[in-house]
Amino acid sequence: MEKSSSNETQTLTSKKELLDCTEGEDCQENGLLVHPSHGDKGEAGQISNGYSVVQSPVPCNGIGDGEDVQCTAPAATTTTTTTTSTTCGVEAQPQLLELEERETWSKKMDFLLSVIGYAVDLGNVWRFPYICYQNGGGAFLIPYTIMAIFGGIPLFYMELALGQYHRNGCISIWRKICPIFKGIGFTICIIAFYIASYYNTIMAWALYYLISSFTSELPWTSCKNAWNTVNCTNYFTNASITWTPHSISPAEEFYTRHVLQVQRSKGLDDLGGISWQLTLCLLLIFTIVYFSIWKGVKTSGKVVWVTATFPYIILFILLIRGATLPGAWRGVVFYLKPDWQKLLATEVWVDAAAQIFFSLGPGFGVLLAFASYNKFHNNCYQDALVTSTVNCMTSFVSGFVIFTVLGYMAEMRNEEVSEVAKDTGPSLLFITYAEAIANMPASTFFAIIFFLMLLTLGLDSTFAGLEGVITAMLDEFPHVWGKRREWFVLGLIIACFLGSLSTLTFGGAYVVKLFEEYATGPAVLTVVFLESIAVAWFYGINQFCSDMKEMLGFTPGWYWRLCWVAISPIFLLFIICSFMSSPPDLRLFDYNYPYWTTIVGYCIGTSSVICIPIYMAYRLIITPGTFKERILKSITPETATEIPFGDIRMNAV
Repeated sequence: MEKSSSNETQTLTSKKELLDCTEGEDCQENGLLVHPSHGDKGEAGQISNGYSVVQSPVPCNGIGDGEDVQCTAPAATTTTTTTTSTTCGVEAQPQLLELEERETWSKKMDFLLSVIGYAVDLGNVWRFPYICYQNGGGAFLIPYTIMAIFGGIPLFYMELALGQYHRNGCISIWRKICPIFKGIGFTICIIAFYIASYYNTIMAWALYYLISSFTSELPWTSCKNAWNTVNCTNYFTNASITWTPHSISPAEEFYTRHVLQVQRSKGLDDLGGISWQLTLCLLLIFTIVYFSIWKGVKTSGKVVWVTATFPYIILFILLIRGATLPGAWRGVVFYLKPDWQKLLATEVWVDAAAQIFFSLGPGFGVLLAFASYNKFHNNCYQDALVTSTVNCMTSFVSGFVIFTVLGYMAEMRNEEVSEVAKDTGPSLLFITYAEAIANMPASTFFAIIFFLMLLTLGLDSTFAGLEGVITAMLDEFPHVWGKRREWFVLGLIIACFLGSLSTLTFGGAYVVKLFEEYATGPAVLTVVFLESIAVAWFYGINQFCSDMKEMLGFTPGWYWRLCWVAISPIFLLFIICSFMSSPPDLRLFDYNYPYWTTIVGYCIGTSSVICIPIYMAYRLIITPGTFKERILKSITPETATEIPFGDIRMNAV
């Protein structure tokens, strides 16, 4: 390790030096700021940049003859990381071990592109435009901006700062913040598994479309295929054909009857067989994911230079193309025309809060993991503002990309834009947008780049989600997986693939919809709510701001403090209560979800969150002392007696 002015690269060597520190003060040793231990006994302290040191036994006679004679100290004495008991009254000889430095990003842009790639996903393209026009068009931008300023961005910034300062994944970081909340980390890992089990299936659909696009005539432009029905109506090829309520476009039948094959399933109680075509597509997706993340952020940081930048190139091309289509202006007017009355409706503000939260993505462990690989003094404040702004602007611009095409569709069908824009979620991309592309000049080219864009949007979000789990498990169990990252990643990928099998059935789209609504939403909201409470109220807002001053050189202002202490938790509680009070009424295509699926959905969501109270109970049971003492010890940041760093285990003496 080379010596540098940065704390991350300071060499830890053994040397004999008299430390002149008073109790309760920070000690400066070898260029590193060392904090006093917070425990009741002399335990290994933590150095501010994430490293740790241990003491060698020091004989009380001060000779240092190597005898295994320990110094004793009164129980009330507080010791620091590098000083021995004050009862010896002699010069200390700390043994500072050289530690394996934590992996860091090769370049700052690797980190920024990874965070942007994670935050900007498929939801930016389909969810924001739909929610925007549904909730008042241009008027929706007011609650969206307010919720971003007072809820989304402060939480985004908080997670980046926590990860960068403590340099741990979402499980082990709680030892340094509030140990009783460690169950949050396990909850995040389960949620990430659920997401990987359905999110990648949507990418498999996109890959199937991409492969099908390599033809002179796109297969969803004709009604003469084996999967088409008598209701198939291709109004683009024949202007005399009238669009009726029973008409089905060839793009819709390609999606529902050929790609998904939902006609072969009766619903969630009879999913049917597994589609081998989609299974092969998903297998290829997971293979790409594995070889992109198996070596760590050094490799994934290079891959995102393609997966995070390519969508912006394609969005720009599609925006220019959409703006030149006949009727495009109708779509733009429909998208942005403000309905000020909507601002009086509570659900509009709930949708705005939910959209900005799920778009920025705190609570999934990803921001903690990515930031933990930063340099200690990296300006994560600037990073938070830049990446969150890019994410919000991408959502807004995506609306123009989508609605220029919807205006074109309305012009061709001679209908209102509201009639054309009924499709939501993936259907907006795989039916409406695919149909519009198919009837453009150079349709094959635009289809290929569009579905490539969907793939790249999804891939870097998958990289990020799984990296959050990988970092958490490797930090928590370094001696088991520290040198076996490739095998752990392989096992995780296989588990996610097996977990996806139900979404690959003929009724798999129904499973995807169920997981999307219940497995992530309320659970992640609960995670971030408890996380914000733990940091602001248990760890302490003053301690958190002190950490940030040490790391960034400045203390967060009153606005950030107020958001972390009160506004952001209230913001989250507001969304949680809205979700719980009115569970979504699920419907997909012509299938209405039966009532029992609501119960199943809540069970899926609860299966991850249950880790939090279970770990709290476990922690209180194993902690010695009276009940009050157990509570106090469980909410006090612990300085572990055994702190893992790669192959080295640091034992306090």
